[in-house]
Amino acid sequence: MAEPPARPLLAVNNLEAWYGESHVLHGVTFDVHPGEVVTLLGRNGVGKTTTLKAIMGIVETRTGSVRFEDRELTVLQSNVIARAGIAFCPEERGIFASLDVRENLLLPPQVRPGGLDLDRIFELFPNLQERLRSQGTKLSGGEQQMLAIARILRTGARLLLLDEPTEGLAPVIIQQIGHTIGTLKAQGFTILLVEQNFRFAATVADRYYVMEHGQIVDHFANDQLKNNMEKLHDYLGV
Repeated sequence: MAEPPARPLLAVNNLEAWYGESHVLHGVTFDVHPGEVVTLLGRNGVGKTTTLKAIMGIVETRTGSVRFEDRELTVLQSNVIARAGIAFCPEERGIFASLDVRENLLLPPQVRPGGLDLDRIFELFPNLQERLRSQGTKLSGGEQQMLAIARILRTGARLLLLDEPTEGLAPVIIQQIGHTIGTLKAQGFTILLVEQNFRFAATVADRYYVMEHGQIVDHFANDQLKNNMEKLHDYLGV
């Protein structure tokens, strides 16, 4: 595997985060290079989602460093971070019940050039074109996940933070999400993926960081996956 570029697109260093008095992240350090798909693996409650929220500035308190395109994010508000070119797709999807699919798609503002237009989005998610006038919450779980991802692709963000995109989905939909992630990577997007389903992650990721107790405890590349399977089983309890 070719060596990644020397300068990461996202560099997280000694990141700490709290919810009130609850200290959740303890010195998290990792990086993501342009064009990579990097996965945070770990059991429930180890801090994976909090890491994404801390990058976006939507935790109560955080310290340490988060640099995106050499710009320090920890001094910025979440709306400014989004406009810098990072998009967050939460596990709960955040589909607006009162809006139809088209309205949900068009809601987020374009923050930078390079966002996908609707025609390109419908090439990725043809189901959405067929359901344009349906209320967002009347979609199936898989269609809601497609809509949640599609919505952030319009914004022009180049770094996508995807939180458990396969949670609760049927295998055929998981396969489609995997194909979409591969297509987005080929189109130049960089993706940080939180995932418990490491079998899915293995089909899309270039590198993995394993989290336990709010810390990164291991790191390996996809071509090292076979040699790390026993450790992964222990980490993930699978």
